[in-house]
Amino acid sequence: MSDWDHEHEHDHGVITETQKKVKKPPLYKVLLHNDDYTTMEFVILVLKVVFLKQDTEAVKIMLNVHQQGIGVAGVYTFEIAEAKANRVIELARDNNFPLLCTVEEE
Repeated sequence: MSDWDHEHEHDHGVITETQKKVKKPPLYKVLLHNDDYTTMEFVILVLKVVFLKQDTEAVKIMLNVHQQGIGVAGVYTFEIAEAKANRVIELARDNNFPLLCTVEEE
């Protein structure tokens, strides 16, 4: 055994690895606002097409919008929430509806 092997035969160094905690991004609610012109059917369509909601859930959200004046269409990271809100507004304008869709931090 060489001198080096002898000197290091009992070296049992511990390798530590620091793990960085990844902070979850904040989430944002996409809100649909009631108005006197956008039809209930159109709101349901938007919820199904943009937010991929099933019929029952789409109707429930639409009723919240209609009865409470506002309804949560979904909760997403900022970029996705913003993109969905923009898509809703684009669809509404293309169909001559003033439907308001906003994004708010959860």
